[in-house]
Amino acid sequence: MPAYAISHCDVFAPRIGAGNPLAVILDAEGISDADMQHIAHWLNLAETTFVLPASTPDADYRVRIFTTQKEIAFAGHPSIGTAHALLDAGRVSATAGILRQECQAGILPIRVQPAATDNAYSVRVPSSRLVRYADPGDALFKPVLPVALWTDLKPALVEGGRRWWLAQLGDEATVRGFQPDSYAIAALARETGSLGLCIFARTAEGLVVRAFPLGVGIAEDPASGAANAAIAAFLQETGQLAALGHRYRVSQGREIGRDAVLTLELDAENAVWVGGDCRSVLKGELQWP
Repeated sequence: MPAYAISHCDVFAPRIGAGNPLAVILDAEGISDADMQHIAHWLNLAETTFVLPASTPDADYRVRIFTTQKEIAFAGHPSIGTAHALLDAGRVSATAGILRQECQAGILPIRVQPAATDNAYSVRVPSSRLVRYADPGDALFKPVLPVALWTDLKPALVEGGRRWWLAQLGDEATVRGFQPDSYAIAALARETGSLGLCIFARTAEGLVVRAFPLGVGIAEDPASGAANAAIAAFLQETGQLAALGHRYRVSQGREIGRDAVLTLELDAENAVWVGGDCRSVLKGELQWP
């Protein structure tokens, strides 16, 4: 039976057990597309990644990213975790502190800064754009987020490779105490081709965020790089980022027993970088026929 090296990482984790788990198959050559999907479904994590040789000299490696249901072009925590797992296993080395990841979304740079607390790794994410704002009279959106919880910045559908509904709430307590209607969010995700709802509010350090990707069957995500990057781009596009600055921290996952920390940064070209720390938890072999 073939055996493949596998690493389980905890991503955006200031300590082990606080972040978002990821399984990385470090050498996936020979695994069929169908088996990749089957393995990801069996492991039952938000995402599983499969590392392959790069198809271009412009990249250090190629990664394919699978949820339990389908392959996706990009996600933040799989990108950060895969870079960490490969470096930890000695399979790649960063050139001038940069790894170049090839994925379906293109070739994305990943900065490696081992001494940077809460920001040891950061990936430049694909650009996002505002698709449309929510309508207070929309019967599909009203049960997801009552109008009474809206702020001056109306909820909006944002696209950045993956679609999210983003909504700013009034304060941290409202975000942390929010009781999601899973059926309503799943229906909204299905009808709008989105992952679901992501809510956020400002804090003294940056933002508190909760994400409900019911569109892929996940009740709540403990730490979502892509969703947080979409929020940063949305705030920049709507002129709301000034009060936060071009670098801020995010707290996510506390409501489901985690305590992830993410760092968001906009560079001089207004490209969004999402970063955090990563911990190796398990290493071994995956045996798969």
